[in-house]
Amino acid sequence: MAKEGYDDLRRYKLDQVENNRETKVLHAYQSVGLESRAASGGRLSGEGNTSLPVEGPKHWASVKWRDIQVGDIVKLKRDDNVPADMVLLYSDGTNGIAYIETMALDGETNLKSKQAPPTLAKRCTSEDDIASCCALVVVEDPNIDLYNFDGRVTVDEETLPLTASETILRGSTLRNTSTAIGMVINTGEECKIRMNANKSPRIKSPAMQVISNKIVVLLVVFVVLLSLFCTIAYQIWSANVEEKTWYLADAHVPFAQIIIGFIILYNTLIPLSLYVSLEIIKVGQLILMSDVEMYDPVSDTPMVCNTTTILENLGQVDYIFSDKTGTLTDNVMKFRKLSVAGYAWLHDVDLRKEAALLEQHHEAAEKEKSKLKGKGKGIAKRHSKKKASRSAPDGDIVSETSSSRILRSDSVRRSASLSLWKSSARPSKVQPEMRTEDLLKFMQHRPHSIFTKKAKFFLLSLALCHTCLPEVQESGEIDFQAASPDELALVKAAQELGFMVIDRPARSITLTYPGGPDSMEQITESYDILDVIEFSSKRKRMSIIVRFPNGKICIFCKGADSAIMPRLKLAPLAMEKKKEVLRRSSVRKSMEADQALRRLSEHSPRTSFSRPSMSVSRRSRKSIGNGRPSMASARLQPIRDELDSWLKQREHDVDVEAGPEDLIAYQSPRTSMNRMSFASDQRFSPYEDDMHDLIDEDLVLDEASVFERCFQHIDDFASEGLRTLLFGYRFLEEHEFTSWKEIYLDATTSLVDRQKLIENAGEMIEQNFDLAGATAIEDKLQKGVPETVDKLRRANIKIWMLTGDKRETAINIAHSARIAKNYSEVVILDHKTGEVEQRMATTLLDITKGAIAHSVVVVDGQTLSEIDANETLALLFFDLVVLADSVICCRASPSQKASLVKKIRTKVKKSITLAIGDGANDIAMIQEAHVGIGISGKEGLQAARISDYSIAQFRFLQRLLLVHGRWNYVRTGKYILATFWKELVFYLIQAIYQKWAGYTGTSLFESTSLTVFNTLFTSLPVIFLGIFEQDLNASTLLAVPELYIQGQRNEGFNIRKYIGWMFMAASESMIIFFTMILEMHNKTYMSALGWLISIGGWFLWTIFLSVVYKPGKMYSLYPIKDGFIKFFGRDLIWWVVLALSLACLILLEIGVSSVRKAFWPTDTDVFQALQKDKLIRQRFEETIRAEQEGGGEVETAREKASMQARREVEVQELLDRPRVMAGAVTDAEVVRSPVEMNESSVIRSASSSHLTRRKFSTDGYGGRGGATEEYELVASKSVPPKTRHSVDIAEILGRR
Repeated sequence: MAKEGYDDLRRYKLDQVENNRETKVLHAYQSVGLESRAASGGRLSGEGNTSLPVEGPKHWASVKWRDIQVGDIVKLKRDDNVPADMVLLYSDGTNGIAYIETMALDGETNLKSKQAPPTLAKRCTSEDDIASCCALVVVEDPNIDLYNFDGRVTVDEETLPLTASETILRGSTLRNTSTAIGMVINTGEECKIRMNANKSPRIKSPAMQVISNKIVVLLVVFVVLLSLFCTIAYQIWSANVEEKTWYLADAHVPFAQIIIGFIILYNTLIPLSLYVSLEIIKVGQLILMSDVEMYDPVSDTPMVCNTTTILENLGQVDYIFSDKTGTLTDNVMKFRKLSVAGYAWLHDVDLRKEAALLEQHHEAAEKEKSKLKGKGKGIAKRHSKKKASRSAPDGDIVSETSSSRILRSDSVRRSASLSLWKSSARPSKVQPEMRTEDLLKFMQHRPHSIFTKKAKFFLLSLALCHTCLPEVQESGEIDFQAASPDELALVKAAQELGFMVIDRPARSITLTYPGGPDSMEQITESYDILDVIEFSSKRKRMSIIVRFPNGKICIFCKGADSAIMPRLKLAPLAMEKKKEVLRRSSVRKSMEADQALRRLSEHSPRTSFSRPSMSVSRRSRKSIGNGRPSMASARLQPIRDELDSWLKQREHDVDVEAGPEDLIAYQSPRTSMNRMSFASDQRFSPYEDDMHDLIDEDLVLDEASVFERCFQHIDDFASEGLRTLLFGYRFLEEHEFTSWKEIYLDATTSLVDRQKLIENAGEMIEQNFDLAGATAIEDKLQKGVPETVDKLRRANIKIWMLTGDKRETAINIAHSARIAKNYSEVVILDHKTGEVEQRMATTLLDITKGAIAHSVVVVDGQTLSEIDANETLALLFFDLVVLADSVICCRASPSQKASLVKKIRTKVKKSITLAIGDGANDIAMIQEAHVGIGISGKEGLQAARISDYSIAQFRFLQRLLLVHGRWNYVRTGKYILATFWKELVFYLIQAIYQKWAGYTGTSLFESTSLTVFNTLFTSLPVIFLGIFEQDLNASTLLAVPELYIQGQRNEGFNIRKYIGWMFMAASESMIIFFTMILEMHNKTYMSALGWLISIGGWFLWTIFLSVVYKPGKMYSLYPIKDGFIKFFGRDLIWWVVLALSLACLILLEIGVSSVRKAFWPTDTDVFQALQKDKLIRQRFEETIRAEQEGGGEVETAREKASMQARREVEVQELLDRPRVMAGAVTDAEVVRSPVEMNESSVIRSASSSHLTRRKFSTDGYGGRGGATEEYELVASKSVPPKTRHSVDIAEILGRR
């Protein structure tokens, strides 16, 4: 209770941090009193007349959030958080617009434009104007609707509507606007974001507590029945013995007294100390959860545990409900790819800058390290450098202090031929695009080609088609204010590609771009902005009309391909090519789905991850860690190979390689190389000789080919989880624009159906576009998110994504994070189609029949509301989502998120739910789930403060659940079982002893010792078991997430397991608990210390009693005084019986455990045996290390240490041979060094993916270019001359 009170106090203090934040409120200098709050402007209650007192000078006073009241006038500065729901009165932004970030409310990264009512804005330009303004404001009652608002404001008898466009909600942030002023309409718990929160969050309790409570009730019944049995037995004994024995005359005990005596004697069978010790154990578990692997050095944030009550729930999670923005994503957009004139290009400038920076840090660290070394270590330095260069000639190196990937300096210099980016959705997919550096070089070398003109115009469209505002920083660099991070990424990409926006006055854009190939000067041009048709979720596009410096008028349009494609000039041809691309994509996805279904049918992860063949045979397990190393290694090799194959199959998802028709979209003719080249081959920077062959000008002029290749690029970009945009343009005649301008002006000034008229006007001019190109933007995920999602899915955890963002964005992120796979059946439930029930029924039937490899259900908030309103649809919906692999809920309010979590928690029996988020809109679902995880991210600390546990990054979730969660579950389960076990073992002896004591309730043990039995003698062994037990290593649990299923199935603690333990307890004696160490798999010094303290404590206690008891004041039944020192302690028979009893009981425990593990092994038993092998343990550790470094496939199953040593010996023998001039030997006598062979000399065996064969031969110079630069070694004279000599490295290293 005290601990829970402390947790509540800590949360209260965190709440005070939020409530004590300050903001600026308009005050007037007056006498102290109620009227002194000039900013109050009266109190509004639904409807009221607002006017401020005008006497006294006005000033902006700092007021705490908790003191803000309805009617206060609040002033916000840029980047300030909004303290309450407000009506906007004034903004100093362009056209009175204030840009608001609502990421913490609805998860959207786009800024919302808010504008004060025009009449009100004119009267609120200064403090005095605000004070003198008289307005009547009527607002709706507080409610949970974040997307709609109803109200009205009356100024000078003119009434204007108040909608969501004029209101700012608490939880949002002012961006890109210097100052905004608003009037408070809702405060505190009446704010919309707080209305969506749980008013009375439920008390969370561990799931294991339900089982333990049932066992306690069972024990209570058992104690009553045992006492009743002994009482009846006493009555029988009394009638047969007591009444006939003269010395027991008048000793009969009444029925009521004897049964109460037995209940008191056996009451300790009900372990009330269990709950006290459990709190101690959880504190110890909490301390051990301070894992450095869950510490984020960037934000200096460790894992924080806000409660210890539900630690074991972390090891039993079945469902994870995750927010998107700030939880999965990093709130950073990066321009990644573009397609122009039929050619795709990869833009990785940012990654190369990061790689160069990391390399500089690494070199600086190496220099600093070398300075610290003392004298006399030069040889060691040279040896270490030689070894490092030999072990990693061209690869990546990893810093000792960072898990980030760092390129070698020579690799950075050769970066033109390497790609640093890989898709998070499809990591195994090669990147066939050429790089944008090659694009710029081509444009510089051939400035007058058709492709260059198209590419320049496309880059120009990137620099013009946006609403970003440039800002010059103090450092002189140009930064941008953007309403959308997508636009910011596009403008920055244009800047990196040479087209830089340097100024944007009210109606023009000024930009610079490179001049001709022979000119180093920058050309500066100004483009007049004639009109901007804003983006909307319904239009899915935005357009800008500009006048070029030469007077021409052009409209640029960007948007989703579904919105732009029908508006192209050659729309029928485009639609036809799009269908061809979709057909090929559908075929590839069907093949991947078929492969996934076959894999599921072979070994379904939903039932068990283990196969019969994975079970280690008794003979193989016997050889692990025993016998001669070479013989044990030989016997274990098949097990290693099978384990390696099993792990690889689960670590790599199904991914069908693209066919020839797909890859043709990336082909580029290079006649100089006499073949069709792909950018995914070993590329090189184009030179003047092959610049003409880089781009096929005939293809650029072929509209059909350009359409097909562009749409293939878009499909590939989307499959990689990138956000795609299509760009179109059209030149307008002056009269066409003038006539349209009149229509558009009428639409923008209309008071009725303004938005609809604007959309109709845009539809008129957004037609007959020419295709400019396509872009792909990466919504960067947090580090390790895809890998974490894969691990959690392998652990049989279903992941739902609940977000307030748009549907398209949510689906893109789901693909990037691997929540949705490339072959997933994405089922979109939309109430607008009218086919929600039919779609759900069909999908449910297909999933039940096993016809879908991976299903993802997508539903929006409005559709979810209609489903909840219909009981039939609600039942069908929850039947569907429980069977689906993943669910994406978009446009969901915080209350809808919490409702979904609650329904799964209550409807899916024996399921543990976990909710994770980082914003204020995630608080409700975090409180509703069994386990709430808060991420201390960019949206603030609201979620982290209210959650049960907080972490800095989503990737730490896998270690929190798979390692610490499982350990805590196993520890707590074993502690509870061991506590019940020791109580039954001890007190069952009391019951057995009653037969020889006439069932009179006489205790076998001395009362003082009996009192301290639980406290002194049996507490440490079970407490240490509950704190320090580790049945499996962390690397094993992370490499094999399937082991997490144990907690989901309650295999660590259940009624069946309890009965088994109690059977063993009934078969053992009082002192068996001293062998508690045998139950612990992880035998540490702490466990041995607890065992020794408990046993040694018993002897010390016996000696203590022998000394302190005085003669004549001892119980006649118990030889206490000098009993151990002079009596039974000196009796040899007593010691022999003690040793014999212990030996028998230890043999019983070992025998039962051995038989169980031999004939009925669990998954934990199998991997406990496997991880004892050094190579298997190394395989697990390398899997985790490669995942942290972002590396590729892990090769193992062979003894790598011996392989490396033997290979070095063979290579060194070749290097030690005498060298001669090239002309002194014949071709047949030349052997080239294997360390100088290129990558083509490495051949993988088709039969075994882990076997590597390296062949090097003595071919003559004729077949190899550049062979004169290689070293030449004379072959040994003992080897007869041959025309070809092959050495199989794998055969040499495979010898035993």
